[in-house]
Amino acid sequence: MPEHIKATLEGLLFLVGDEGLSSTQLVDVLEMEEAQIEQYLDEMMKAYVEDEEKGIEIVHFGGIYKFVSKEKVHEYAEKLFASTKMATLSQAALETLAIIAYKQPITRAEIEEIRGVGCDMMIRKLLARSLIKECGRSDAPGRPFLYEVTPEFMDSFQLESLKELPELPAIHADMEEELFREDYTDLSSE
Repeated sequence: MPEHIKATLEGLLFLVGDEGLSSTQLVDVLEMEEAQIEQYLDEMMKAYVEDEEKGIEIVHFGGIYKFVSKEKVHEYAEKLFASTKMATLSQAALETLAIIAYKQPITRAEIEEIRGVGCDMMIRKLLARSLIKECGRSDAPGRPFLYEVTPEFMDSFQLESLKELPELPAIHADMEEELFREDYTDLSSE
């Protein structure tokens, strides 16, 4: 397999994270035959499994290829995330968690649309801490995963039901104007 193809496939799989890629998507992007791409991916899957020095591997489930950590990493991941207290969640992780709690079930793309930034890493952290879980797939193109909060989330925030979450304030037209008002002075005139 040409090294540039391997590097490209690794990079693309890393970029899409948990969503993974189908061979059809890769055909469109790489402009190669599907059989050739699948052969390269099969070779890579085998190489990652056989390489004991790697902590990740490529899996193929439901027509989707993606990176996952190897089983030998699991016990250490549990220790890592068990030793990290809830208070150490970053602002970005808390925002992502709040969006999921209020809007579940929700896809990564919908979360990113609300936040305005990518959230793949935040979703991975929240999944690893068992605060959220995959709860099926959307009917949207590509059938992305849907996410919802877990009983661990409910325990962590001491909630009996999601109805106990604070109500979100309604946004009125005057609030929108205030949010988008330019409230700064022109520094170039100084």
